[in-house]
Amino acid sequence: MPETPTRPPGASPKSLSGLLPFIRPYRLQVGLAFVFLVLAAASTLAFPVALKVLIDQGLVAAEPGERLMQLRGHFLALFGVAAALGTFSAARFYVVSWLGERITADLRNAVYAHVLRQSPEFFESTKTGEVLSRLTTDTTLVQTVVGSSLSMGLRNVVMGAGALIALIVTNPWVMSQVLGVLVLVVLPSIYFGRRVRKLSRASQDRVADSSAIAAEVLAEIPVVQSYVQEGREAARFDRSTEDAFETARKRTRVRALLVAFMITATFGALLWGLYQGTQAVIAGNISAGHLGQTVVFVIILVGAVAVLSEVYGDLLRAAGATERLMELLAARSPVQDPAQPQALPAVQGGSAVSFDDVVFHYPSRPKQAALQQFSLHIAAGETVALVGPSGAGKSTVLQLLLRFYDVQSGQVRLDGVPLPALPLATLRQRIGIVPQDSTVFSTSALENIRYGRPEATDEEVYAAAKAAYAHDFITALPEGYATYLGERGVRLSGGQRQRISIARAMLKNPPLLLLDEATSALDAESERVVQQALEAAMADRTTLVIAHRLATVLRADRIVVMDEGRIVDIGTHDELVARGGLYARLAAMQFGQHPETGQPG
Repeated sequence: MPETPTRPPGASPKSLSGLLPFIRPYRLQVGLAFVFLVLAAASTLAFPVALKVLIDQGLVAAEPGERLMQLRGHFLALFGVAAALGTFSAARFYVVSWLGERITADLRNAVYAHVLRQSPEFFESTKTGEVLSRLTTDTTLVQTVVGSSLSMGLRNVVMGAGALIALIVTNPWVMSQVLGVLVLVVLPSIYFGRRVRKLSRASQDRVADSSAIAAEVLAEIPVVQSYVQEGREAARFDRSTEDAFETARKRTRVRALLVAFMITATFGALLWGLYQGTQAVIAGNISAGHLGQTVVFVIILVGAVAVLSEVYGDLLRAAGATERLMELLAARSPVQDPAQPQALPAVQGGSAVSFDDVVFHYPSRPKQAALQQFSLHIAAGETVALVGPSGAGKSTVLQLLLRFYDVQSGQVRLDGVPLPALPLATLRQRIGIVPQDSTVFSTSALENIRYGRPEATDEEVYAAAKAAYAHDFITALPEGYATYLGERGVRLSGGQRQRISIARAMLKNPPLLLLDEATSALDAESERVVQQALEAAMADRTTLVIAHRLATVLRADRIVVMDEGRIVDIGTHDELVARGGLYARLAAMQFGQHPETGQPG
């Protein structure tokens, strides 16, 4: 199985350290943001000092004749502080928002690129919808923190710490009492914070469950509608979203209690300090300006604590999101490029393939062998067909050739080189495949075929389409080769999609061609013309064909009959029919022949 970390019950803010590799390339911007953040915080902290000077010198101490001139000067100073605060705050906002967008984009790209390199084993245990949820919902939470909450938190930490230090310096005895009370406030907050962490992770998991359901159902909407299951699927999604809502409601309730407790307790403690300050003014120990300065510092400190309580909740949610994203990035595909890769020899007329005593179990079915003591040698240029009942292991042979999985024992070779000794890109460049379920991307017909060889010219694409008998129906489309084919090729018939897929493989022009039920979706007329195209494509290359319809493999050099992961017979059509056995029974069912004589029954 892919190695993924065990999920803890809840993330902590430490989980955000996983973002450091994405932040590191932007040290300059981070430093610039921190400078603007400190300058904005310093501008805010300068306001109470300017206010104290205004009260003590402009209102109280000044002579009546000089008071107007001094007031103007002090108000200009206050405006200067405000202008500096606005300028530095705007600069901080821009740089931090840029960082949030940039880092989130890098993170999303890294996760997506990493997931694309996972083997099919990864997708046996991970739903596509969950991956999409992590790429969207979780990265949005990270963006909120990096581009907003974290900056606000740091700014309020600086302002709160500055205000607290200023209050302690100006009223040391009173604020030492208040500080002691604030320490007691932190202890219950830790308990609430743990609850919020666990519920934040659970809430994000429930949202991912909903996304997984939606992705699965929307991908198969024709089946859902044909079985009139819209109501049932809507109800299933509704239950999933209700579960997500209920978990989010619990998280919000606990977070609201945390915010209420912190703000109420902090206000109580600071109001006590403010009360002590008013007593000091009455006693003549401090000036009125000093008291005004104290009031503003108290407001700054209380505001900072209130914002930090909100930011802490955002940090906890983003920590859970980061943890889920790091889990994806930590997943390691068991199929890796070799440390010391070997080169493939140059070939003419196809590649040679050999399976030597291969035993393979799918990771999700470890007790059931998909292939058992499977040995098969295919010469360069040979056409070999694999036939047998469903579940016999035919498609598994193709998946092992493409090295989507590694075998548990035995060895698979391409042109004499063991597959694990080859770079994945080198191996797969030599192989073209036409799958049973033809894939058409939501782009133009031209780009769908060019997917087989992105650097191909338009003329080469046209030639491949003509060879696959796709040119005529493509040119009949509203915009010809530029026609947008819709998501999953919904604008085409099954046979047309298959011919696009065949043209894509022919454009790639590989030495080894894998045909997995390549004509299964075609009507009789389309099958005839495409079979002709495939015969042309199979010339001068090695071809491995899977077919349930035996009429498509009659001309194969050899037919390999498989059952329950084993080879039970090999030969030509006539030889296999003459011998009787499984192939003869399959032929009898499809051609109406006598299973022993091969003659019409």
